[in-house]
Amino acid sequence: MHQITTARPRDAGGKPSLNVLLAGPRGFCAGVDRAIKIVEEAIRRYGAPVYVRHEIVHNRYVVESLERQGAIFVEELDEVPDDAPVVFSAHGVPKSVPAEASRRKLFYLDATCPLVSKVHREAEQHFARSRHILLIGHAGHPEVVGTMGQLPQGTVTLIEDEEQARSVPVPMDRPLAFITQTTLSVDDTAGIVAALRQRFPAIHAPAKEDICYATTNRQAAVKAIAPRAELMVVVGAPNSSNSLRLVEVAKRAGCPRAIMVQRGRDLDPSLAAGLGTVGITAGASAPEVLVEEVLARLSEHFEIAIEEVVVAEERITFKLPSGLQPA
Repeated sequence: MHQITTARPRDAGGKPSLNVLLAGPRGFCAGVDRAIKIVEEAIRRYGAPVYVRHEIVHNRYVVESLERQGAIFVEELDEVPDDAPVVFSAHGVPKSVPAEASRRKLFYLDATCPLVSKVHREAEQHFARSRHILLIGHAGHPEVVGTMGQLPQGTVTLIEDEEQARSVPVPMDRPLAFITQTTLSVDDTAGIVAALRQRFPAIHAPAKEDICYATTNRQAAVKAIAPRAELMVVVGAPNSSNSLRLVEVAKRAGCPRAIMVQRGRDLDPSLAAGLGTVGITAGASAPEVLVEEVLARLSEHFEIAIEEVVVAEERITFKLPSGLQPA
């Protein structure tokens, strides 16, 4: 976490003062940290290149850093040579992907976040009990593609919003269950679940919330900051679901304006001109160095005073796959 500083008057250069509320927790979660370490350890142990199917996490800075170390990112397995190791991304993959890797006798490492794998196992258990599954999530997101790909086609129905929850056709000849993408808006999902429960009172729910602890904590930190901030800056990527949700949460929680930037250089300092307080957070796939870039960018134009607003302490870690454990 960033060290808290105290407010200072205008400096000799006459820079205006600006209060910065820094969200805690922010940035990397345990699943992202594990996925990146899997690629780095694979490169160290097996040598470059190591192939990675899809972005390991949704952050260009991370991807480019791994490329410099010897990772090669591809869209599909047919781009991977027969003698090269390949890593599957943190978002999870359909069962057809490891099946194809096994058919080709590729050496592969699965970097799927354990909390996403938990949802996969839930889906399989519901299927084994002859339940039709309603998956709350965003169409086309890699995690949703991977989760739906755990089961035969037609056994999972995707629900994207409350309107669909109230109207989407579902099989009526078997019990129903719902699962969710791990990076959704907590509030949006609650509304969708309420609509499903109203329509299907007997629907089976997850034993434990599918939205992951990191997503929940980062949204809670933004909610704590938003009413006090005139601008919220979310450090993240436009294809990162959890980062996009932080922008939405900030606006709904009372912040007049919320924006996303990928790097410090992307921030227009004039957006903070005349403001008293700016909030800063980072999505779960954004490293802390990018938050430091945003702070440095603001410091070029303002005399900043930082207050860290911490709503939870995260101590969760995930082990590396057995193939990468120390000997």
